[in-house]
Amino acid sequence: MSALDELRQLRRGGVQVRKSDNRAAFWFLAPWFAGLLLVTIGPVVASFALGFTKYNLIQPPKFIGFDNFARILSDSRLHNALRVTFTYVLVSVPLQLACALGVALLLNRGLRGLAFYRSAFYLPSLLGSSVAIAVLWTQVFGTDGLVNRLLGFFGVEGRGWISDPDTALSTLIVLNVWTFGSPMIIFLAGLRQIPEVYYEAAAIDGASRWARFRRITLPLLSPILFFNLVLQIIHAFQSFTQAFVVSGGTGGPSDSTMFYTLYLYQQGFSRFDMGYASALAWFLLLIIAAFTAINFWAAKYWVFYDD
Repeated sequence: MSALDELRQLRRGGVQVRKSDNRAAFWFLAPWFAGLLLVTIGPVVASFALGFTKYNLIQPPKFIGFDNFARILSDSRLHNALRVTFTYVLVSVPLQLACALGVALLLNRGLRGLAFYRSAFYLPSLLGSSVAIAVLWTQVFGTDGLVNRLLGFFGVEGRGWISDPDTALSTLIVLNVWTFGSPMIIFLAGLRQIPEVYYEAAAIDGASRWARFRRITLPLLSPILFFNLVLQIIHAFQSFTQAFVVSGGTGGPSDSTMFYTLYLYQQGFSRFDMGYASALAWFLLLIIAAFTAINFWAAKYWVFYDD
């Protein structure tokens, strides 16, 4: 056998090995692709198609064109849900990020037991969206709850914070602010990446702590702040469990806790109007996409990168 024949044989063997490896990789990835198709892509495409139909889960879907999307423009209860949701997002997210950054700055000063404090502050982020915490929240802000007992200790008469339309949404905002642990961890990691020499040079030049925070910390931390802002806005728009548990699924009192997602749930699983619920889901996607696009557009004016 000549050297050329040996080279050809080796090449054919290498091709066969690569094909065998590719087949093995395909079979290992097959469950993931099946899940992507059946659990993610399939339902997304189906919901988009159902948005143009009238469907009640019993009768076959009936194509009605853009009627569901036109209904969004005239649905007054939906408009109230949008107002409640926008208020929740625009108030709770800045407060949450401010608390997260403030605690991260304190922890970055080198406290003893940093790992304990970091875990303790992060824990509410893991539990804040759970049913158990929402139930606990109803006890804390109920008529005979912990808040009113503390106020009564100081001689102040409490109120039914959750049952009052003027304060019910505020209790959910407080709950979202309380779950600042996740952005706090990210802020703390970003603060650890800022060189200490910058602060030392600014201190030698006579810069105050506020000047150092405004001129050094915020600009260098702006990419982290932008990242947290986008994530928390998306998360706030998707909030559902808290309002559902606190209001018993009604969005009350007087629709004061009627989040967009809760209204979508009512349309789909209480009234079985799946066509309209699907249209609402895609409208929510457009709202979140619009907020995200605005954030990316505005980022060029306040987010600073090393390059």
